[in-house]
Amino acid sequence: MSKKVVIAFEGIEGSGKTFHINYVSNYLKKKKISHIKLREPGGSKNSEKIRKLILNNKSNFKKNTDLLLYLAARSENIEYLKKFYKKKIILLDRFTDSTIAYQHYGMGVNLTILKKINNYLLKNFKVDFTFLNIVSKNNMKKRLHQRKKLNRYDKFKDNFYKKVQNGFLKIAKRKKSTYQIINSNLSIKLNKEIIINKIDKLIK
Repeated sequence: MSKKVVIAFEGIEGSGKTFHINYVSNYLKKKKISHIKLREPGGSKNSEKIRKLILNNKSNFKKNTDLLLYLAARSENIEYLKKFYKKKIILLDRFTDSTIAYQHYGMGVNLTILKKINNYLLKNFKVDFTFLNIVSKNNMKKRLHQRKKLNRYDKFKDNFYKKVQNGFLKIAKRKKSTYQIINSNLSIKLNKEIIINKIDKLIK
């Protein structure tokens, strides 16, 4: 029987996190291992409504409004996630560390306030392990250029993504034992192997 862990995939736009979470989900399906996969913002019905608002290219929110919208989406998700906590493997395409990296390190939102609201929402729910996907500026731009449609968060200036990725790396440094950095500039095949090897150990 597999361990019922919570695994997050983090990273900036074009870093490959969504590709890898989908690959892991398909891997677990083939092994007939029960799990759920959820993205942020979005996931649950009401969170998807908030996602459309946040990522809409016509939206132009203040940084604190952005934060509260993300946390509102998480509030909807967490009630759903708690039903499966310790009962199924949970795969998350972004979670709390994205909020810290984007809203605090990227936009300058007060970290204490951010953490207080997060802790209030999460209570005993916690992520067991995180894969942080990092990517070079050139590769990020190339991958975003290949997307059919870009949302509001795909269109920030290069310096913003640099601050966010550096923020992620600071978080990873503080959480060394529960973080693995995946260099998305390397071959996809290599990264798949690295991630699956770690997944097998986490759920054993």
